[in-house]
Amino acid sequence: MAESRKARERKPPRPVTAASLENAAVYYLSRFASSSGNLRRVLMRKVARGARNAEDGQAEAGAQMVEALIARYLDKGLLNDRAYAAQAASSLARRGASRYSIAGKLAQKGVESELVTQTIADLNEEGEATELAAACALVRRRRMGAYRTPEKRADFRDKDLASLARAGFRLDLARRVLRAKDIEALERQARGGADDD
Repeated sequence: MAESRKARERKPPRPVTAASLENAAVYYLSRFASSSGNLRRVLMRKVARGARNAEDGQAEAGAQMVEALIARYLDKGLLNDRAYAAQAASSLARRGASRYSIAGKLAQKGVESELVTQTIADLNEEGEATELAAACALVRRRRMGAYRTPEKRADFRDKDLASLARAGFRLDLARRVLRAKDIEALERQARGGADDD
């Protein structure tokens, strides 16, 4: 039985060509929204794999092909970092991410720091209500605060506060969200209504 499970020899990676990079980029963009920085990172990994066993100039040639491809996609509008950042920030906020968390995730995805700052400023122009709605969404997703039974809420108060703080929400905002008496009060807060203090 051990003989039938002989280790298969790995095929050496194929050398990278402009066509293979184009195919990889189209396939990636058909599955995921991406910034130009993130697509560059994905394609450069492919170049690095292909250049391991190739001649010395393969990595530099691959990097030039990646840069040309990304420049062409930016010119044609297939990549738009501003639209990607706005869409990703909006989606993350709806899922319960704080401004701090959104900025970090955009930076991880290769969005330039000036664009991250501008995207967060755009979210801040929408007002405190969006940050409050994001905190309420996180409480809803993780079943904290008003979603706990009344007898267990006091036992988990500090743990819930810590979870919201780790997610990047301010302490006063976390306390406000966790102070909601019931789920209906929390949902009113999420829609921008008044607290029931």
